[in-house]
This record gives sequence, C-alpha cells and structure tokens, in this order.
Amino acid sequence: MKRRLLIMFLLGCLLPFAVQAQHDTFRFAQITDIHFSPNNPNPTEDLLRSVAQINATNSIDFVLVTGDITEEGDRATMLKVKETLDLLKAKYYVILGNHETKWSDSGCTAFGEIFGGERFEFEHKGILFLGFNSGPLMRMAYGHVVPQDIRWMMEEMDKFGKDKPVILVTHYPLLDGDVDNWYEVTDAVRPYNIRLFIGGHYHRNRDLRYDGIPGILMRSNLRDKDGKPGYGIYDITKDSILVYTQRIGEPKKQWAAFSLAQPYYDRNGKAEKYPDFSVNTEYPNVKEQWIVQTGAGIYCSPAIEKDKVFVGDDMGYLTCYALKNGKKLWNFQSGKRIVGTPAAADGIVVFGSADRNIYGLNSKDGKLLWTVKAKDPVLGAVTIENGIAYIGAGDSTFRAIDIHTGKVIWAYTGVKGYIETKPLVTADKVIFGAWDNTLYALNKADGKELWKWTGGLTRMHFSPAAVWPVAAEGKVFITDPQRAITAINIENGETVWRTFQSMVRETIGLSEDGTRVFSKTMNDSIVCYATQGDQPRELWASNVGFGYEHAPSMQVEKGGVMFGSTKEGLIFALEAQTGKVLWKHKIGNSLISTVVALNGRQVLFTATSGEVGLLRVKN
Repeated sequence: MKRRLLIMFLLGCLLPFAVQAQHDTFRFAQITDIHFSPNNPNPTEDLLRSVAQINATNSIDFVLVTGDITEEGDRATMLKVKETLDLLKAKYYVILGNHETKWSDSGCTAFGEIFGGERFEFEHKGILFLGFNSGPLMRMAYGHVVPQDIRWMMEEMDKFGKDKPVILVTHYPLLDGDVDNWYEVTDAVRPYNIRLFIGGHYHRNRDLRYDGIPGILMRSNLRDKDGKPGYGIYDITKDSILVYTQRIGEPKKQWAAFSLAQPYYDRNGKAEKYPDFSVNTEYPNVKEQWIVQTGAGIYCSPAIEKDKVFVGDDMGYLTCYALKNGKKLWNFQSGKRIVGTPAAADGIVVFGSADRNIYGLNSKDGKLLWTVKAKDPVLGAVTIENGIAYIGAGDSTFRAIDIHTGKVIWAYTGVKGYIETKPLVTADKVIFGAWDNTLYALNKADGKELWKWTGGLTRMHFSPAAVWPVAAEGKVFITDPQRAITAINIENGETVWRTFQSMVRETIGLSEDGTRVFSKTMNDSIVCYATQGDQPRELWASNVGFGYEHAPSMQVEKGGVMFGSTKEGLIFALEAQTGKVLWKHKIGNSLISTVVALNGRQVLFTATSGEVGLLRVKN
C-alpha cells in the first residue's frame, strides 16, 4: 500500500511536467488588419515588407493572418492579398475580418473559395489552433459567432482532448460591445484548456481578458505614425507564450507573456456578465407565441404566405415553418448561404443564394420548380408583384422573373456595384440601391433605365445599398450611411430635400396611409417626418432608449403601430401617430432583421443568432 501511495504521489508531482513535455518549442508570426485597397498602394507595400522580413526570420513555423485583409471585401482585392501572402515561405492560415464580411460582394463566399474556407483547424507540436469568423455578415451590427461555429469548436476540442492546450484565433475581441454573443463563446470554450485568444481589429497592442481567458490583440500591419509596418511574433517555450511586436528593420520587442500551465480562469465557471433582459418584465403582456432555435445564423427577414413562414439561413437552407406554432414543415438546401430576404406569392417562394442561383420552389412542399443562374452570388432580397419577382444579384444585374415559369422577363446590366436591398416596386417603376453610391429607377415593364441618383456620394461605404426604399407623395425616401434622410423626385431622380438633422443611418419605413416616414437614429430614438412638401418636416422624435444603434432593420407600420428592432435583440412598438412607446421586448443579444407585422399585436422576427419566432401582445 505504501509503495502504491508513493507511486501515486510521484505521478501527481510529475504530471505537470508530462503535460508540458507534450508541446515542443516553436515560433509563429501574426499579421492583421492589412486593408488592401485598389486605391491605395501603401498597404500592399507594407505587407510586402512584412512578408520579406518574416521570410528572413529564423524558425517561423507558420503565420496567422487575422482578418481585415481588404478595405472593401471584394474578390479581386482578396486575390491580390493571396498572391502576396503566397510569397511567405511558411504556411499561413487566414480568417475573415469585418471588412470581408460587411461589404462582401460575394456574401463572403469568395473568401472561402480563395483561401479554402472561412475557418481553420490544425495541431502544431501539441497545441490546437482554431480560427473562426466573428462577423458581422452583410448587416451592420456587432460581431457575432454563429451557432454552427460554436458547435464546431467544441467538437474539435472534444476530439483533441479537454486538457490539451488550445489557442483560438479570431478578428474581433470577445468583449461586450465588439461581439454580441461573447458570453456564449466564452461559456462554450471555458471547460477546455484555452491558453489564449489571438485577434486584431483595434490596430494596436492590447492585453485583455475575455471572462478571465487571456486575449491578445496585435497592432495593424499598416505603417504606424513612424512610417513602420509591423506584425506579431509568438515564441512558444516549454512553459510559456511570449508575445512580441516586430517593426520592420528593428529588433522585436516583448510586451506580453502567458503561462502554459498556470490556470487563468475557472473552467467550471460562467461569464462575468450577461445581457440585461429586465426590459421584458416591464412589459409582461408581450409574449413569445412561439420561438424556434434553428442552430444556424440568419441574416434575412422572414417572408409569409397565408399560413406559412419562409426563412433562409447561413447554411443555405430555405425552411418553411407553420405560422401558427412554428412547426417545421419542410426545407430545401441551396449550395451556399442565403443572405437576401425571400418572398412568396401564388404558392411559389422565390429566393437568391450565394451559390449563384435564384430559386423558385413550391411553397406547399418545397419542391424545386425552376432555377435562374447568375454569374455571381445572389445577395438581394426579393419583391413579388403580380406574378413577377424582382431581385438584384452580385453580378451587377437586376432581374424581373416570371415566378410561374422561371423565365427572365428582362435583365438590367447597368449596375456598377452589387445589390443586397429589397427593391421598391411602384405602379410603373422598380427602384433599388447598390454598393456603388447609386439609387436606380427602372421601367417596370421593360427594365429600361429611367434615372440614377448619387446625391454627391463619393465613397462606396456611403451607398444607399442596405436601405429598403419607400415612396409617397411623388417622392422616394431613403437613408444612407452618410447619416442623411433624402427625398427624391420619383419622376426625374432629382433631390427634393436632404437632411442630416436626425443622424440616421440605413433604415426607413412608411406609414400605412403614406403621410409619414420613420427612421432610426444612431442613438436611442425613432424619428418621423412628413412625406408632403418640398422641405424636411419632423413630426415627432421618440426616445426608445435602445442606445447606440446602426443596424439596417426597417420600420414597419401595421394597425396603427410602428414596429422596429435593433442590433442587440430588441423589438419595440410605438404608436405610429405620436411616437409613444407601447412596448419593448428583448429576444436575445444579436441583430433582429426587419420584422414582419401581421397586425398591430403580432410580429414575426428572425435573429442573427438563429431564432425565428412570433411575438404576441396580450390584452
């Protein structure tokens, strides 16, 4: 017995050394926030200099590239980045940043096609590295880690072994205000032996803690105030991770270090903070009639036809649910993610997919009726009127399609950017914006261009491309990221008025009677303007108290109630005539897309975090 106890004691003493011995010493580099741009040669030069110095450095086993590799997320620029990164002698692993996910002309599919995927997994000398996307995808919001990526991380770490060391790689820091579901991620990975998160985004060195888990943010590769590009170097020793900044032509400087054995957090604990759902107790008459956790990210709004709800998701599924209770009726899988909101009419549901196709399905059973092929991913939302579906795609083409036959009635190819918006269809026009600073008006009958509006916008990022235009009183109303509301003459495309008074961004909504437009400001409020007249006239402004806000979720009026939503899971209802707050309800902590109001007391919603549901206000 004594001998047995002695052996157990010695094993307990030696175990930490045995664990340490599982990983050998090695060195790797990190490049982040490269921001290649076709209009600026400096980032290209900065990256070339960093690649050359990394190639001249001894013992670099591999390189992590942690997002924002481009300025505008386009395929052509990503290909140029890859050409430059391919000059590295060491193998490199790359993930997306928000500049590849928010302004992607391919719905982020080009990134995966060019670099082999949107996440990576590899083991190196006893340490597991997992890299994943932290969004936001196509919608202006906080970052978000989708449910399927959280499941993937846990599965990979289970296979690797819960006690073996893991380094997680992302672009955003896992903090409140950066990633909306940071707590879900930290709670999911906490039971494992997470040694470090590595990221970028802030363009400066930061030593952080994500609910106790160490997190490093590295400086941008772009030249600093001294004109020096730079990157990170990590030395993995037997018991430590040593973190350095490496400026071009200078010795590396250590600025952080972490133990590979010391515990930094309670592996049985929980996040230090969770979102506040107390608003739901203030309005107990608002109930979730039903809610479905789909397990996949959702970036589009729901569409309805009679007793059915249609939702597209990040995994390429178009799913049909029963409107009454949320029961799943059928699904159809396209080749890649669905970003644009579908539409349904006459027993046919139409949607576009990033797999470069537009689909028409039988809404009763999901059977494929027809397919229209595009040259690039189809990211636009659909509007159907009188049996015609109107939809824009990433191939700079806007199409009108007969929903019964799939025949393309006309195609307008004069667009200079990609299209994601839901088009406005009027008596004789189709109006939509694109990521080229332009709002287009086409003849509904033949697709001929009637006018284009740019409003003096000169930056792609200011395009009226995410807003869903509305029309009344002979005017089209839009908002844009330059933070203006604009009224445009619907006949000739001339600006009637444009105001920066309310600091709005990319949301607009029309009252049921057409006399008012609504918009969401970037801080707390909904504003209401008159549609009549040739000058901006604010009718009311209501402080809803949702805080800083920039999500492109439109306002909708039904039954005298105006509904809206936010990037942090809040749905709210106002009295449409006065702006009086009627109720608020928090679903989760991620973006709620434009809701669909059934009447003044029921509203359908989808959330980036994968929820589909129906809210009901009880008497």
